[in-house]
Amino acid sequence: MLDRTQPDTNQSAGDIASDGAPERVVEDKPQGWRPLNWLKRAGQFFFALSFSSLTRRIVSLNLAGLVALVASILYLSQFRAGLIDARAQSLLVQAEIIAGAIAASATVQTNAITIDPDRLLDLKPGETYGGSDDYSPLDFPINPERVAPVLRTLISPTKTRARIYDPNGSLLLDSRNLENVLRFPLPPLSAEKPGVVERGMVAVRTWLNRGDLPLYRELGPENGNGYGEVGDALQGQKRSMVRVNARGEVIVSVAVPVLRSRAIHGALMLSTQGDDIDQMVTAERLAILKVGGVAAAVMIMLSLLLASTIAGPVRRLADSAERVRRRIKTRVEIPDFTRRRDEIGHLSGALRDMTNALYSRIEAIEMFAADVAHELKNPLTSLRSAVETLPLARNENSRARLLEVIEHDVKRLDRLISDISDASRLDAELQRQDAIPVDLRRLLGTLVSVANETKLGHDVAVEARFEGRGPTDTFAVTGHDSRLGQVVSNLLSNAQSFSEAGSKVRLTCRRVRGEIEIVVDDDGPGIRDDALERIFERFYTDRPHQGFGQNSGLGLSISKQIVDAHGGRIWAENRAGPADDEGIPTIAGARFVVRLPAL
Repeated sequence: MLDRTQPDTNQSAGDIASDGAPERVVEDKPQGWRPLNWLKRAGQFFFALSFSSLTRRIVSLNLAGLVALVASILYLSQFRAGLIDARAQSLLVQAEIIAGAIAASATVQTNAITIDPDRLLDLKPGETYGGSDDYSPLDFPINPERVAPVLRTLISPTKTRARIYDPNGSLLLDSRNLENVLRFPLPPLSAEKPGVVERGMVAVRTWLNRGDLPLYRELGPENGNGYGEVGDALQGQKRSMVRVNARGEVIVSVAVPVLRSRAIHGALMLSTQGDDIDQMVTAERLAILKVGGVAAAVMIMLSLLLASTIAGPVRRLADSAERVRRRIKTRVEIPDFTRRRDEIGHLSGALRDMTNALYSRIEAIEMFAADVAHELKNPLTSLRSAVETLPLARNENSRARLLEVIEHDVKRLDRLISDISDASRLDAELQRQDAIPVDLRRLLGTLVSVANETKLGHDVAVEARFEGRGPTDTFAVTGHDSRLGQVVSNLLSNAQSFSEAGSKVRLTCRRVRGEIEIVVDDDGPGIRDDALERIFERFYTDRPHQGFGQNSGLGLSISKQIVDAHGGRIWAENRAGPADDEGIPTIAGARFVVRLPAL
């Protein structure tokens, strides 16, 4: 019987492998992969046209979290475990009932019961009459012909598979083949090799259901002891097992002993069909997938809405920045999103400020280049005229005057080039250097000492006064000490140049709210009202008491540039003096005021 079963199974497998496998591989694979490739290319094209990279990232990350949540729910579903336990318990109760029915009806019995009156009189208290001793439990094996109708009646409504084994573990009866119940070889489970899609579904289902469950295998008719639960049942114990077959379907099986007069006549094994539990689990997972699909649709819409509020403005800002890079001469406006109280609004404001600073810098460079060209052209023209006239001079006095003009123009050019070079590299130096705390009390004291020692070419003294809470009060600002010293030095030199010999220049440092104020006063003629703002322009100079070309006109312009870079302010004003005979206020001198943010 075993020899007959084994060749049949192998032959079926061989027929499938030789007849169906090569043809299905050739036909199914192209049909399975072509739609996938087409869908993949269509999806890539759709995403490339419709969404930006930022949008894809937002949608993908949100969907990844949802997919991970749904996958974990599907993989760790407690409903499946509870369903398997409940199914095992119900099968166990069902098996006990069927085993009792088999034990009651499947043994060979006579139609009449013979009672010996003499034996009834010999019974002791507590004893029962059990029939003649000639009938041993071993004389009543399970009769498959009598069990089959009972088994068919009890098993058919439950859609389970029942197998009855004798005490040796050999198969007596299988509900799958109740018509030929006597050890008939089982037919193969599948006579056709699954296709690509079905194999993929089986692989996914096996991965979801397998876990740590053992693999179910069909054993031969005489290998019932190979099932652990059957072996335990033949020892008188009830047991249940959960396995998964090669198709990823969960199979729950239970085995109970068939007892008659406390003797084990065999074992009954009940097992679920391959798709019994999986149908219920699949229904539950489909419900989860439906909910997940609705959540995914809502999440995609919310992600696209979120991305539109981020990616759209960012794209517009990027396009505007690209236009700024390409069109330097024409001004390009950056979209204004500053009303948004988020990072996009902050980015828009930063780009607008950067663009305005860029255009301002370009305009300043253009104006600076024009001013430099104009200022250099004047001494060069004068120098050229003097050089051309020098050979035509008739006497030594004329030559000496021309040489003085040439020397003056060369010094003027040297002074202009030095000041222009200093002004041109000022911004770069301020950007490269790190701002540090600067103690103005110490810095101003040093500058005043140097000015008094050198007099800066003038017989004008400088005195300093610090108006604070005490002599130890510090006047600290954040900045570059060398450049701040340059500002104060320019103001002191300017004040000394306009002051009369023997007078004084007064420097005052005080704290005004959150700022440090530096005031430089002189006793000079003051500044014309129409020149109070112009004196800070490049190359502007108004020195009637000095000869032409003695000053480049960049000192105050550089000072304003340095103060602006430190976040401060500088302005000029006239100090009011006593009224004259006509009652008109006079000018006592000029005053320059510098205010810097206090540390």
